[in-house]
Amino acid sequence: MLSLSDWVTPWYERGVPFWGKPPLSFWTTALSFSIGGVNEFSARLPHFLTALGVGWVIWDWAHQQSKQEALAALALLAGCSLTLIAAGAVMTDMTLVLGTTLVMRGFWRALHGPQAQRNKEIGLFFLGLVIGLLAKGPLALVLAGLPLGLWTLLNRQWRQVWLNLPWWRGSLLVLLLVVPWYVLAELRTPGFLNYFLVGEHWHRFVTPGWSGDRYGGAHSAPWGSIWAYAWFATLPWSLLLPLAWWRWRKAKAQSIALQESAALAAPDHQPLQNYLLLWSLAPALFFTFAGNILWTYVLPAIPPLALLGAAWLSRSYDDDRVNRWLVRGLVGSTVLLAGFVLTLNLKSFEDFQTTKLLIADFNTLNTRSSALLFYPVRPYSASFYTTGQAKSVTQMSEIWERMAWPQSFLAVKVSEEATLPPEVRSQLHFLLKRGDYKLFEMGNNLLPSATAARLPLVAP
Repeated sequence: MLSLSDWVTPWYERGVPFWGKPPLSFWTTALSFSIGGVNEFSARLPHFLTALGVGWVIWDWAHQQSKQEALAALALLAGCSLTLIAAGAVMTDMTLVLGTTLVMRGFWRALHGPQAQRNKEIGLFFLGLVIGLLAKGPLALVLAGLPLGLWTLLNRQWRQVWLNLPWWRGSLLVLLLVVPWYVLAELRTPGFLNYFLVGEHWHRFVTPGWSGDRYGGAHSAPWGSIWAYAWFATLPWSLLLPLAWWRWRKAKAQSIALQESAALAAPDHQPLQNYLLLWSLAPALFFTFAGNILWTYVLPAIPPLALLGAAWLSRSYDDDRVNRWLVRGLVGSTVLLAGFVLTLNLKSFEDFQTTKLLIADFNTLNTRSSALLFYPVRPYSASFYTTGQAKSVTQMSEIWERMAWPQSFLAVKVSEEATLPPEVRSQLHFLLKRGDYKLFEMGNNLLPSATAARLPLVAP
């Protein structure tokens, strides 16, 4: 978007439109590039700021109860392993979570908040819909609409819901802000709507190993895997689930005894608890029978889980004890994440999902006129770390043509090396292996010995 000045169509590369997602996350990243330059920090910054926005929404909501509950909710949200990773990753998921969180908060507060604040909450509700639809598309309507519809149905609140939100005006405003991009995207690159609505919103979730993905690989997982992903996504807090379950059962028994003896009448927290519970279960329920999933699909459930956990802790334990638990959990998750990042920076672990190290080694060749090709496809990271200079080759004829070029290099995905004909492999001179790729020099134009000596010695 930045290099082409095209803010309508995201492009996978020149001539290949990216139809996989709407553009909101890409807009924010491109804007960050334009301000801070094209680098890793600028790429990650908008998603970190979005994570802070989600944190503010949760803090402000929980603060309506107490400052202690707000602190607990923020700690639970920030300490989850998936939140820590997603806050620094270049993905569309955090923008989606900001949208769904605004929708769910605005809906509840529009019905149950102070009268003076309801117009603001209604505005947040419809703003969240706009963000969700421009970040992920109709999936945002599903992840928010499923818990909202179930809650309304179970509590028989149809009339209250209809009367307390300006559905006609709000929906018209959402359409006016969202639909123009969808129309322009289809006009600019016909076929977008069919691929995005049918492929990305049907086959991706119901067709295991879906082979129609134009931009990546399908992820085939057994049904129900989303629940295991949820456990890992909420570490380290999910380690305390057995203790929380035991304490909840014990507290429930005591509550029943107190009510039977008419000793105390506790405040009625049940309606909000049920609402948060439905919200937190919605992603897992929706993706239970989907095979093509990632663990990031759990992310929209983490804000309501943080609110639920904070409310329960505030009612069940004294503040000092809660704070000690939260601090220990935050220290633990921070140490683990810092250790992971340190391991990556010490290069004791090769990330097979990026070509960063391969490109760094290639740059040590110090040959500005060199051509770097990827077979059979150029990954995203190769485009980023070469500022778009790396190209992909898919046909043998292209590889033969490049053999005659001076100092041409071919990066071959290890799993695809066997597909190269013997006569092609005989003209490739192995240099090094990084992650999922091997780097070869092509043809008979050998590297100067002094330059080759600077390359790391890595076994084939």
